[in-house]
This record gives sequence, structure tokens and C-alpha cells, in this order.
Amino acid sequence: MRTVLLTGFEPFDQDLINPSWEAVRLLEGVQLGADVRIVARQLPCAFATAGERLAQLLAEHRPQMVIAVGLGPGRSDISIERVAINLNDARIPDNLGQQPVDTEVVPGGPAAYFGTLPSKAMVRAVREACIGASVSQTAGTFVCNQVFYLLQHALAGSGVRSGFIHVPWLPEQVAGRVPEPPSMALPMQVEGLRIALLTAWNTPVDITEAGGQVS
Repeated sequence: MRTVLLTGFEPFDQDLINPSWEAVRLLEGVQLGADVRIVARQLPCAFATAGERLAQLLAEHRPQMVIAVGLGPGRSDISIERVAINLNDARIPDNLGQQPVDTEVVPGGPAAYFGTLPSKAMVRAVREACIGASVSQTAGTFVCNQVFYLLQHALAGSGVRSGFIHVPWLPEQVAGRVPEPPSMALPMQVEGLRIALLTAWNTPVDITEAGGQVS
């Protein structure tokens, strides 16, 4: 049985839940083909331990594809990330109280890595299911970006395709806020991720179509 490793994060910044893990955990054991299944695991939202846990999971499961998922506060759709940068610049402390500013994820490492997923094909497939999706050119500078960079660094040259996806808040997390930020219901997030993973697995070469941003 071949494995697709799918990770989500524990809650952070005073939230009681993290949509990335709530959605990811519901995909545990789902099959993408006759001999391909999803293994869902949680990562800590902490600079000092997230990469260590990721490395453990890669060694334990030896997956054929890896996708990390995180919460993108304020985002309105499922965002397929393209670029991880070698920079930590935390706006808030992580769950261990650490707040690195202007440090490198990997000292002396490349300035950036591109994800190796067919991001535009994934976006098209999710949109065709009437679920919001877009290509994103920035994964931020918090733990999400750190994990994305470390993932691409660890798998560079291995032939294992990998990348990162951001999901919005859940409706219950933003209810009562003024103005109310964007959100997406959990069943829609789960289905969007399932379609994105299935498309990634079955699409060896990405499609060519506009997916950039004006500003």
C-alpha cells in the first residue's frame, strides 16, 4: 500500500480548534486509489518542534506524496501554495512562546523552494466542484511557511512530490466578529482537500493557465 502523508496543525493563538487538523483528521485512511491511502497526522504549532515531528513522520511512513495543511486566517478559499521562503518572521509567539524574527529556516539554505504539486490543476479541480480555491504565492512567515520550507528541503531531489495548502477559518470561529472574516464549512474543506489530493496524485504534469496575482 502506497502512502500519502497529510498533516494539519494543532490550535494556536487562543483558538480552541484548528480547521487544518479538523479537516485533515477526517481524511485518515481515505483511499485515493486501489493501493493508495491517506495517513493523517498532527503537527505542533511551534518553531522548535514542528520540523522535528515532520522529520519523524517522513522517516516512519516513507510516503510517496506529502501535503501539509495549515490555517490561513482571513483567507476565503482553499489556497494551494507555490513558494516557501527561507525566513521566519513571527507576528505572534508560537505555542511554546517563541517568536523568531528575521531568522533563516535553514541557515545557509536556498532563498526559496517551489512546491512540486500540480497547483493549477488542483485549483481547477476544486473549483469544478463549486468549492473556492486559488493559487497562492506566499505561505507567510510563521510556522506554516517553516514547515513548507523544511518539507521541500528534506525532499529536494527525492522524486517525492510535496507542498502546502492553507484553509480558511470555520464559520463557528468567526461568528459574531465585526466585520465577519471569511470562512468555509468543514464538510466543504474536507471535500476540497480530498479533491485536491486526488488530483495531485493523478496529475504528473501541471496544466498551464493563468493563476497569478495582480498585487
